[in-house]
Amino acid sequence: MSLSFPLYLNPSFCSSSIRKSGEGGSSSSRAGSMKEASAVCYKKFIDFALEETKVHTHLATSPLQKKFNSLMSMDARTELQMLSFEAPKVRLLRCLSIEGNDGMQVLDFAVFPKPEFDLPIFCANFFTAASTNIVVLDLNPLHAVTDRDDYKEKYYRHLIPLGLKYAELLPWGGKITSESLRFFSPIVIWTKFSSSQYYYDVLFSAFKDYYKAWLELMEQATEEIDTSEIVSNREAQHRYLMWRAEKDPGHRLLRRLVGEALAEEILRSFLFNGVQELGSKTFLDYFPEYRSDSGTINEKRSMIGKSFENRPWDTEGNFLGNSLRWIMAVN
Repeated sequence: MSLSFPLYLNPSFCSSSIRKSGEGGSSSSRAGSMKEASAVCYKKFIDFALEETKVHTHLATSPLQKKFNSLMSMDARTELQMLSFEAPKVRLLRCLSIEGNDGMQVLDFAVFPKPEFDLPIFCANFFTAASTNIVVLDLNPLHAVTDRDDYKEKYYRHLIPLGLKYAELLPWGGKITSESLRFFSPIVIWTKFSSSQYYYDVLFSAFKDYYKAWLELMEQATEEIDTSEIVSNREAQHRYLMWRAEKDPGHRLLRRLVGEALAEEILRSFLFNGVQELGSKTFLDYFPEYRSDSGTINEKRSMIGKSFENRPWDTEGNFLGNSLRWIMAVN
């Protein structure tokens, strides 16, 4: 089914928190609250991404859309909306948007390439509460840039100035574990900020610039014909998905909203679709250091026990992690 509808999210999405913010108080205070609430709505991010994607490629609705579309939380106070598409070079483009009536907003937007292409994975994870915002925006490397200089040169060297621009505007967000860091690129935006129109505008600008950069990489990408390289790409993406499906910090929120069973299905079949389809290795096959004495997966975020307080790349994109001061990670 080809993409034919002009609005990708329910037009009322984000409106409940605006209405809630506008209840009571003076007209001027209501106007201020409504402006702040509307600023945090991530619908325009999704609309921009999908419209921009259509300029570069043909989008078709994913078969996942029939099953994963929208639902309410167990307490009927939070709405979750899901969209999914595919394209000639894209295995899955999907997004999850969450709107709570307490002003909470979440966007989880990702684009996974087909294994015939070694493209980075576009990743935008944004969480907004009443006064706090937590952001990760990146072109996640399919192959670790700390190990593969050729991959870093191919996809990131020319994007370093873009990363530096937003590193100045959106400062490093503090401690991040060394295990998580291996899935980030030298241009990653990892930041936390208090709610303000200025930061929302900067974040939207960064999202647009990063997504346009990814689309340009996609346009230039050529299909791999070497079977061994395709197998390598598939395994690298499977490894990434296994890590995210098991250790992504947003899982607790999802489980609280919809329950353990449904959250697990959304995680493994929608958000990180491919954990079952792209390979047969388990999480512990890829990350044996997480095996507990009982043979199960250790729930700790970090087994190495290291995290980085400061940005571990220099202005040329060289990894400085081994020379930076590290602190004990909080699990």
